[in-house]
Amino acid sequence: MNVVVVGGTGLIGSRVVALMTGHGHFAVSASPNSGVNTVTGEGLPEAFEGADVVVDVANSPSFADDDVLEFFTASTRNQLAAEKAAGVGHHVALSIVGADRLPDSGYLRAKVAQERLIRESGQPFTIVRATQFFEFAVSIGEAGTVDGVARVSDGAMQPVAAANVSAAVAETAGGSPVGGILDVAGPERIAQDDLVRRAFAAKGDARAVVGDARTPYFGAVLTGDELTPGPDARLFSLTFDRWLAGQRWLAGHSTAAQPARA
Repeated sequence: MNVVVVGGTGLIGSRVVALMTGHGHFAVSASPNSGVNTVTGEGLPEAFEGADVVVDVANSPSFADDDVLEFFTASTRNQLAAEKAAGVGHHVALSIVGADRLPDSGYLRAKVAQERLIRESGQPFTIVRATQFFEFAVSIGEAGTVDGVARVSDGAMQPVAAANVSAAVAETAGGSPVGGILDVAGPERIAQDDLVRRAFAAKGDARAVVGDARTPYFGAVLTGDELTPGPDARLFSLTFDRWLAGQRWLAGHSTAAQPARA
């Protein structure tokens, strides 16, 4: 199977390429570094020629409301058009659990718009919705820090390791289109402030973490279970504490700060 991974050099995409290759598929990355610009359409016909599956795990370089909407709608339209022309048989896209339950978030509205374009395209598809990644717990706290205090939402999450999400996306890409949405998540419901507090403690960061129901997450205030998966979700067994115990950067190794994921 020939697989093109749009955004294939990122946290999820690079793992998907490696997993697909390891399973005997021919998988390549499509990104600006390889001459592919999904927003303008540059390089897409050449990248998708002969592809059986396109996996879209790309993210917007800007999280401003207008920018992120333009990115996801233009990128998705161009990919779907190029796929139809090339005869691609499966479009797999990574989205977010709860995206359609938080309309106050410009970022999540953009993901909903992306999903709508995929569903209405007529192209065979599968949308994989994931919860927040373990990897971005520290970044959530960093983003909420003012005067040495991290103030974040106390809303419920059910975070998951990026490696597990990558495995789910790769498995989906290797199968048949389902024409719908698959939710993936970790095994535990965790309040966002507790997630950040545990990450900071493991890292040896003594700053205070305050949970505040009024603090928005991606521009939306959480009031309940918006970011937790439905009853039919695929739940991975790796817990946040077990994941933390295996992170070398917690012992002093540096890691680049990342925005909370899409």
